Amino acid sequence: MKIVREQREQHASLIKVTVDEKDYGETVEKALRDYRRKANIPGFRPGMVPMGIIKKMYGKGVLAEQSYRLASDAVFEYLRKENIEYVGDVIPSDEQGDFDFDNGTEFEFVFEIGEAPAVNLELSEKDKVVYNRIKVDKKMHADYLDNYLRRFGRLIDVDKVSKDEALSVTLDNGDIKVEDAYVGLISMNDDERKPFIGKKVGYKTSVNINELYKSASQRASILQVKENELEGINPEFSLEITKIRQFANPELNEEFFKSAFPEGNVKNAAELDEFIDGQIGQELARESDYLFTLQLRNYLLDKAKLEMPAEFLKRWLYVINEGKFTKEDIEKDFDSFLKMFSWNYLQKYFIQKDGLKVSAEEAAAEARLFAAAQFAQYGMPSAPAEMIENFSKQILENKEQSQKIYEKLYEQKVVEDVKSKIKVTEKAVSAEDFAKLAKEI
Repeated sequence: MKIVREQREQHASLIKVTVDEKDYGETVEKALRDYRRKANIPGFRPGMVPMGIIKKMYGKGVLAEQSYRLASDAVFEYLRKENIEYVGDVIPSDEQGDFDFDNGTEFEFVFEIGEAPAVNLELSEKDKVVYNRIKVDKKMHADYLDNYLRRFGRLIDVDKVSKDEALSVTLDNGDIKVEDAYVGLISMNDDERKPFIGKKVGYKTSVNINELYKSASQRASILQVKENELEGINPEFSLEITKIRQFANPELNEEFFKSAFPEGNVKNAAELDEFIDGQIGQELARESDYLFTLQLRNYLLDKAKLEMPAEFLKRWLYVINEGKFTKEDIEKDFDSFLKMFSWNYLQKYFIQKDGLKVSAEEAAAEARLFAAAQFAQYGMPSAPAEMIENFSKQILENKEQSQKIYEKLYEQKVVEDVKSKIKVTEKAVSAEDFAKLAKEI
């Protein structure tokens, strides 16, 4: 067997492997004997088919398969022995010639690799990156407090419509009469709720139910009919307001604090303000951390100046996706791909160089946080611990989800590792300025 490595374009190599009968002969014969042993051909007893017939039927395919496998294994062994680092994977080369498996005995297989770039990164306090922390302003505090108190609020009757109240109405078109139908102004835009503003109980008007309730399922539910029965219903209804209710925040009294904070960590309005600022701070910290990661990524990529085998990677993407994307599709999104690919490559560099590890316990804790967040989105902010634990185990048992968990944690480890080597300056910025920075990046 002969192996030759040839340089092609920048940072890409061809590896040519020539195999002959001495290399593949025994393996091919063994494979054909297996075919003979298993062959079920009319007129012959099992295992007694003449080898000539077996070779005629299967010989060409077996020769092609075994010689290619031998050459492919040889490439990986060669890369290992020569300590050649590569990116992506080994792929068949476009320079591969034709094969004559009918008459030939010597075959040259041509593979291509993209050479891994060297990483030369010396980090010190001379390397500076700004950590932008979002300031908590009065409006942010007021909005968060209002949303928080709404969890413990209640609906109260009011005299007239002012903004986003809940209305109970009677709908009547002569054929259908619905009492105590619900109209939620909170789900309407300003133009849609404008006709109701300032109106009181007893107010009557005409409405088109198709405009008042946007979805067919909602209209069917209100009118107590099936969706396929809506078509024959006159949509013009008279509407009378019978009740106006407004959502009211709870009073900040002893009863509220005991209910909202049974552990007793918040007992008055001042402590509630501190608690709210803390909650906002935690949420904003996630935003700041994410932006800092992007800034650090860009800084390191600019400093490292990795010379990736770009043209090879385009061919590799085309091959591994097996026609799912055209070469034009790959070209269009390639810059974004190359940036993320290079960042992942740099992360692996730091992980190996500094011995960074993510433990199973850390992954399990992250999975529990993810599970709790999922339940919160489904309206269960305080899901039972057993339910969260079971869901987190399902997450880690899913290969794709588990990989995302580990990738996230490794990225966090890399960021913290790099932060310890450089100078990070913290800067307080407004939410508006932060949004502009995020958009730019």
